[in-house]
Order: sequence, then structure tokens, then C-alpha cells
Amino acid sequence: MKIFLYTSLIIGCVVSPLPSWGFSSYLQQSSITSRLGAKSAASAEEDLEMTRQVLHQHFASNDDADDVVDQAVKKVYTSPSRPENDLMIRAAFGETVEKTPIWLFRQAGRHLPEYHAYKEETGRNFVELLKYPESVAECTLQPIRRYELDAAILFSDILVIAEALGIEVTMPGGVGIQVPHPLAGPEEVASRIPSLDHISEAFVEDKLAHVFEAIRQIRQKMEVEGQKVPLIGFSAAPWTLLYYMVGGSSKKNNDIGMKWLDEHPEESQALLDILTKVVIEYMSKQVENGTHMLQVFEAMGMMIDEEHFNKFALPCLKEISRELKTRYPDVPLMVFSRGASFANAGLSKLEYDVITIDGDVDRSTARDTVGDQVALQGNYDPRELVKDEDGSKTPETVRTTARKMLEELGPQKLIANLGEGLGGKESTDLVEAFVNSIHEESAAMISS
Repeated sequence: MKIFLYTSLIIGCVVSPLPSWGFSSYLQQSSITSRLGAKSAASAEEDLEMTRQVLHQHFASNDDADDVVDQAVKKVYTSPSRPENDLMIRAAFGETVEKTPIWLFRQAGRHLPEYHAYKEETGRNFVELLKYPESVAECTLQPIRRYELDAAILFSDILVIAEALGIEVTMPGGVGIQVPHPLAGPEEVASRIPSLDHISEAFVEDKLAHVFEAIRQIRQKMEVEGQKVPLIGFSAAPWTLLYYMVGGSSKKNNDIGMKWLDEHPEESQALLDILTKVVIEYMSKQVENGTHMLQVFEAMGMMIDEEHFNKFALPCLKEISRELKTRYPDVPLMVFSRGASFANAGLSKLEYDVITIDGDVDRSTARDTVGDQVALQGNYDPRELVKDEDGSKTPETVRTTARKMLEELGPQKLIANLGEGLGGKESTDLVEAFVNSIHEESAAMISS
């Protein structure tokens, strides 16, 4: 629910901070009421609009009336209350847990037989499913119906922002998601992408309305089904989005992203600025529509070196964390710089609550790298969940490797997850064994 707070106003003299129940209500008790004709507001949204109208009347003679009003009327962002199972949120904030929480990258789709059955039933491929809120809701809920996971994650894709900016995204089959017409040159940043001043809450709400409707439907279905776990929202990070938008694929043209940074630094920075603003507003709207936690995926971290990461990617991630934590201090913010573990130390100094570690990170040094102020997430090897011909992967081997991860990383201030997303060949039996093993082994470790 949107709630608005009205700060001090300059009307001849400084007025003390206004009460949180709204400016129009305040005006009813003030001497200004009769002159401005204020009435009671039926909702916070109406209260905000009435406030703007009142202030515009008062400052009508001021050429900077719009700026005065915008500075006087401040939006306060609020987030959903914690669900009954808040293990994930507690672990993210470093609070004590009775067992280590767990969710899985790409837990929805791919490896689930019910997902493939649903695709066949609807006749929709992955990209098409994302356009239907009811399909997004169904696919989001499938894994938490099957496994005792501690969170659901929005069934979506990292390239929905590229689509919102007018970049076509396709899934021809067998080659993954593609951008068939990437930005051909730096001049197309201005000719094909909306300018920075066009990016706003309203722009994002319009272009990605189907995502926000899906989030609302997910929350409704979770309530009906008694699924009392957090819902995670997410977005790709700006560098990852730029990589796809100029290169077109994750598997080809791997050098184009870095070439853009070197050969077109100004246009690259302009595009990154636009993408940063979109990511902030996109993730904000996810929270406003019902997500409890947020994950930023720098999925193409392996395609940028440390020097360029620090110059181009890190400032974007810094701005995202600063703004989102300013708006939502009670919403855990997680970041995954996949394939770029060199960035974890720097990321831990920003305002992220959780640093995700991939499979290349040495667990013995992981906590020393990020310090005590953040929680860790990761980094189980998903190959342990794929049955092989000789039958060497079993629920028992999964329990042994899960226990080893807990011993090396510790059961507190940890969100158990993978070092890489599920690829589709994983056994549901082994995935279930992993989830249960994390809960049972961590609970035993903590209680002892």
C-alpha cells in the first residue's frame, strides 16, 4: 500500500513537520483551509493529489511552483510485512535462525515435470509464458508446492527490461534467449532507447504492467494455498543488460560489450545510466506490488574484467543499492556477481544485505572476504543434483555434500543456494534431498 508523508512547507514561515495522517487533514485544522478549500481525502493517493492541488494554488505566482511542490511532497515507500516463515529475511539481516533457509536459482521451470506439462498444455514457450500473469503465477508456485523451500521467486527473465526499452527478445529454440536486433552502434542509444528523462515510475509501470499484475496474482494465490514464505523479486544489473543489448546473445559476440566500454565510453555510460534508473524503478514497483526481498543479478559478470567492472558496473550497483535501501530499509537486498567474485569485497561495502558466491569462491575465505556486516548466499554445485549412469549421485551423497557446505560456511547468516542455476537435468529426488538436508543438518548443527 502506498503511504505518503508531507514534509515541512514554507508558506510565509517555516511550518513544523506535518502529521503522518496527511496534509489535507492537517489543512482542515489550519487557518489556510478556508482560503484553499481543503476537503478530506478518501485514500492516500487522493490525499497526495489534493495536497498537490492545494500547494499549486498557494504557489501559483511562483515560476518554480512545480519544483516547490515536488520538494514539499515526499513519497514514503513501504513494503509488505514479513510472512509467517521469515527464515530468509532473518538470515539476510543476520538475525538468529533455528535452521538455515534455502531457495534455488532457477527453481521454477526447467527441471520440473509439471512445468513442461504446463507448457505443453498452454502451447506457450518460455518467453510467451512471461506475458501472461496467470502463467507466471502458476510457474512461480510450482516449486514451492513440491519442495519445502523458504521462498518463492518471481518467474521471469533478466531481459524484460530490454523489452520494456523497445529491444526485441526472442526464443527460437535450442539456442537460448536471443536479441535478434542488438544496438548496431553508439548512435542507436539515442535513436532507439528512451532518454534518461523519459524513465520514470509511470514509464516502468506502463511498460512492465504485466509483471506487476503477475506479482499481485502470485501473492493472492500464495494466500489461498497457504504458502507463507517470502516472494523474491529480481532484476538483471545494468552491465548484464548492456551486454545483451549490444551483443545479442550470451554465447556469441562475447567481446562486444567490452568493446563498447572501450570504444564508446560516453554512449555506454549514458546507456548504463538509463538502465540503472529503470532497474531502480522496476524493483521498487515489485516491492509495492508484493515482493518481500530483492535480488540483483550481474549474470554476465564473467564477461567483464575487474578494471572495467570497477569503472562501469560497480557504480551502477552502488546507486541501485543506495536508492533501494533508502526506499525500503526493511527489504533484504541480495546481489550476485556471477563469474566476477573479485567484486564481492567491494559489493560488501555497499548497501546490500546478502552477497551471493558462485562455485568458484573458496568457502574457507568467503566470510573473511565480505566481512561480518553481510550474509552469504550460495554456493552448492548443482551437478551434485544430476543423476549419472553409474548411480554415484544419491540422496546420501547430497546430504554429505550439503553438510560439508554448512560446515564450511556456517549455518547462521547464510542462505543456502546454488553457485549456478538449475540447468534442467537435475533429479527432483535429489533436489528434494538437498532442500531437506539443508534444513535437517543445519537445525542439528545449531541446536548442538
